[in-house]
Amino acid sequence: MRRTLQSALLLGLSSLAGAVFKDEVGDIDFHYSLVGLPQAETTFFHRPRKEDKASLLYTLGDVGVVGAINPSNGELIWRQHISDGIANGGGHLRAPEGENWVASAHGSKVQAWNALTGRNIWEMEFKGVVKDVEILELTEASRKDVLALFDEDGVTVLRRLNGALGTVVWEFRETSKDLPVQVSTNIANIYVLSLHGMPGSYNLKVTALDTATGERVDHWSVGNKGDIHGTEDVMFVGANSAAPIAAWTSRGLSKLSINVLGTKTKQEFTLPDGTQSLRVHAPHLAQSQPHFLVHIGTKSGHKAEVYHTDLKSGQISKAYELPHLSGPGAFSTSSDAANVYFTRITTDEISIVSSESHGVLARWPYRPEDEHAAVHAVSEVIKKAGGKDFAIRSAAVTDGDDWVLIKNGRVDWTRHEGMSGAVAAVWAEIPEAERLAEALAEEAHANPIAAYIHRVNRHIADLEHLPAYLARLPRRIKEGIFGADSSGHKDGLHRDTFGFSKIVVVGTRRGRFYGLDTGHHGNVLWSQAVFNVPQGESLVIRGIVAKDDEGVVTVIGANGERATMETVTGKILEAHQAGSFTRVATTAVIGDESSQWLLVLGANGLPVPNMPLGTIPNDTVVLRDGNLGIKGVQFTAKNGEVYKEDIWHFQVGKGQKIIDVATRPSHDPISSIGRVLGDRKVAYKYFNPHTIVVAVMEEATNTLSVHLLDIISGQVLASQVYNGVDGSKSPSCAMAENWYACTFFGDYTVNDGTDRTIKGFQVAVSDLYESPESNDRGPLGDAAEFSSLNPVDTPTGVPLPYVVSQAYVFSEQLKALSITQTLQGITSRQLLAYLPDSNSILAVPRHIIDPRRPVDRDPTPAEMEAESLIRYAPQFEIDGRGIVSHELDVLGVREMLATPAAIESTSLLFAYGVDIFGTRAAPSGVFDILGKGFNKVTLVGTVLALFAGVLSLAPMVRRKQIDRRWEAFL
Repeated sequence: MRRTLQSALLLGLSSLAGAVFKDEVGDIDFHYSLVGLPQAETTFFHRPRKEDKASLLYTLGDVGVVGAINPSNGELIWRQHISDGIANGGGHLRAPEGENWVASAHGSKVQAWNALTGRNIWEMEFKGVVKDVEILELTEASRKDVLALFDEDGVTVLRRLNGALGTVVWEFRETSKDLPVQVSTNIANIYVLSLHGMPGSYNLKVTALDTATGERVDHWSVGNKGDIHGTEDVMFVGANSAAPIAAWTSRGLSKLSINVLGTKTKQEFTLPDGTQSLRVHAPHLAQSQPHFLVHIGTKSGHKAEVYHTDLKSGQISKAYELPHLSGPGAFSTSSDAANVYFTRITTDEISIVSSESHGVLARWPYRPEDEHAAVHAVSEVIKKAGGKDFAIRSAAVTDGDDWVLIKNGRVDWTRHEGMSGAVAAVWAEIPEAERLAEALAEEAHANPIAAYIHRVNRHIADLEHLPAYLARLPRRIKEGIFGADSSGHKDGLHRDTFGFSKIVVVGTRRGRFYGLDTGHHGNVLWSQAVFNVPQGESLVIRGIVAKDDEGVVTVIGANGERATMETVTGKILEAHQAGSFTRVATTAVIGDESSQWLLVLGANGLPVPNMPLGTIPNDTVVLRDGNLGIKGVQFTAKNGEVYKEDIWHFQVGKGQKIIDVATRPSHDPISSIGRVLGDRKVAYKYFNPHTIVVAVMEEATNTLSVHLLDIISGQVLASQVYNGVDGSKSPSCAMAENWYACTFFGDYTVNDGTDRTIKGFQVAVSDLYESPESNDRGPLGDAAEFSSLNPVDTPTGVPLPYVVSQAYVFSEQLKALSITQTLQGITSRQLLAYLPDSNSILAVPRHIIDPRRPVDRDPTPAEMEAESLIRYAPQFEIDGRGIVSHELDVLGVREMLATPAAIESTSLLFAYGVDIFGTRAAPSGVFDILGKGFNKVTLVGTVLALFAGVLSLAPMVRRKQIDRRWEAFL
């Protein structure tokens, strides 16, 4: 018992190294808490409490996150990730009028959330895919229910769910193989809309159901076969209004067909020539007037037409038109009891009109930020006391993928929701001191006399900066005494002394790229739409690399996209859209840290034609052969053509697939070649820069195999096999120095004498040494060089590493493994992992997962002193002090990137996915920089007091010494 308590105490104390102090929160880190790009159909204002007048802004973003935003300041109030993984659009979000909950649906799930707190009220999952969700406002009961329309393998299923409990009230099934589109309601009935016919040639089928029982009342078809070619042609289906409508267009956008639900005929309206886009806006309240607006986009601008519906006859007539204006624009609808208002947002102004007349009720001048126009918006119009003045706030999504709140023509806040769904990122240095580096390199390669003359001239030229330096000197002295930001923050982009200020270039699946300044809390330096990605598709980036010596970033996409942009300004130097080159299968990073470039390879394994190509690499290039193998190839150039030769091929067995490949970081310095043991002997580490870790999964037997490969020879240097592994739990690996770690969900044998086997999230760590014996360099001895292809004499064959492995069971799932990096590699490393269950980022100190921790015994005092060993305990409870994201909710992390700062103690960390998060990690503590708690005023005051004391005591001491000399003569 005592030993267990000691181990637990040591575990707790060890996690303090990863602690984030209270005064560091928001200072050393930055976080963009995102919900995704708001979708037009799932964004609205809603009052979470009926008795309140204030509304919140609700949205379901295109990454599958539903959330509530405070429209006053743009702060996130709550959010929930409702999709499996990062979604690519879709989903549904509805709010009942006067209720304190909202209903969402994505995939096969329907859920209800408390509108004020975001807590889950109920959740139901069914077979099939949700096609639409609507609120049944008028029921035979006092409550409001949810209508969920499903497509279950060709069967149309509509379920009415109890709004308070989520239970099924009734269920309607239609087995006619029609394509369900949407569900709608009016005062009398429920309508299920589906497409009837053959692919490419449909008409609209409407099925009327009884509200109380779900029984079919009637069904009919509207229009002729061929009117509708697919679900994308159905532009709008209204719901919960007095006269809901269904609208669809012809393929050429020459005419608009509208059916008032409940009637069996359609009405056609001719669209203006040159119509390129169309959107219908209508109120969703039963008490609102049955008016709607048709937003027509043309090549040169946009216009709108307003229509009225006669409730008695069901006929639609055009009421008035809003003039055609040049440039883009957005319309939105808002209701106040029976009144319906249409808001128009252009690049010049914001105006409000009533659905009754075209007269402008109010207008405000408006100038978009960065010239980004509104794409779609939702608005809340308030009629002030007196009935003449209006106030408005509109939440608009811009063509720059930002979400802005415009209040009476002024932008109140901006949320960079376009950064959500990031698919790639790279660290880049700020190109500020490149001239000095070039000058020093020039002096290093010159003769001593020329180098001396060059340096003197450089120092003379630097005198022009002396006035500015002297002007900054008082400020630096003041900050030095009274304290200043340890990162050395200054206005503008600059390199700081400690290397905390860098640029991160982030690419999103929508084809937009961002430049973030880590020295100013992740401030967005620039945003550029680089690639044109069709709606509903995602950009797949095969490679991204930063060339710090040139100050540019190069990006390669899977469909032949290629772009080069400046890291500081985002200026696009070169851009080729999809199809410009052959499809890219993979890329390989060639060169060292200072001069990297991408070798772009097609499906045949050869460089893509016409793609810029650097020097053909002489070394072996490792390529992934899909999920079935790893290849080592070499390229040669003859007669202007490039040829490929396979050197080795690591191929997995039948039924197996490669699920992850881990490589050493490009910056992985070695500070010590050996490890000092408790008996003062040395275990020499096995260093082979040409190694990778390959994780292979065999689902039939639930077996995970981890192999260490030499990429020069293709030799398998070490292997571990783990049984009972669940491949769906995203196994992940990472490696650095002479060790690697893999995380998975698998069986674990409890060492309590019962041989019980339990399942849990494990981290298996393996250390590599040159020999199992201490003070032994193995078969290579002290050789300065070695070859992966040439065997040694004793023993014959390639020298294999000695492997020490151990596994630890964690209380949560770990994903996206990474390892901290420091400048010299002296600081101990930390294993970084994302915890999807708690949306946190965990930093595990290396000595906690050390495979050399003694089993079934306590470490000796010498082992504790020399190796920091503690007794092995298989279980690892997540300690909040090891969470580097502290209380922040970091959602959907896809990958984490680490890079060293200019000081040895600190590693910079950047995580991306749904959210964007950056921070600093100090695995061994911040030992080379003064913290904020250091009291410089006290130190200076103490020195001054001592100096004053010395000055005041000096005459007294001198007088006393003189008196003693006279006393000797008396």
